Amino acid sequence: MLFTEFIKYIPKILNQQLPAVEAHVKMSPMERVRSLDKDFYKDKNPRISAVMMLFYPIEGITHLVLIKRNAYPGVHSSQISFPGGKAEPQDKTLADTALRETFEEIGVSPEAINVIMPFSEIYIPPSNFLVHPFLGITENEPAFQPNPDEVVALIHLPLDVFLDDSIIVSTGMTTSYAENLMVPAFKFEEHIVWGATAMMLSELKETIKIALK
Repeated sequence: MLFTEFIKYIPKILNQQLPAVEAHVKMSPMERVRSLDKDFYKDKNPRISAVMMLFYPIEGITHLVLIKRNAYPGVHSSQISFPGGKAEPQDKTLADTALRETFEEIGVSPEAINVIMPFSEIYIPPSNFLVHPFLGITENEPAFQPNPDEVVALIHLPLDVFLDDSIIVSTGMTTSYAENLMVPAFKFEEHIVWGATAMMLSELKETIKIALK
């Protein structure tokens, strides 16, 4: 889809009621479904983080950026995710957290990003993070500068591919709590996106599809 066409739908996206858990559960491993209930994590004092779901044009075509994280001793090692991270005291809002982390991880200036709206928060049990996603756009293709300490690769996902239901699969994954666990995932080219990022993608996808009708 042309980026000039995509941005025409932003007002419709803004006016929609988010599908929230209804969308999250579609891409949740069965073992994680109960953690989507706010009562599950309200007493766990989760750490707060924010991520940016950033759309931008490449040669006029709408794309969404994802990152592949470096390998490290942790539960999210080498996973594909949105740019983002933990809230810090200097962040005035969670949108500021998402903007700061996006700049630190992939080099896109906060001034270049128009933050459109927040999406539904999601709890990640293995790391005890409560993640707040934000939808953002840049009018021009960003001059990405991935931080090699955190990011091993950038993934530029075309919107048309993202909206194609054929990229939703069930696949076996080794997780922090099980081996060869069958999970729902987005699969495109050699990339497999599952877990919390897939759940956030599910809400984003459903919201955009409704806006396009």
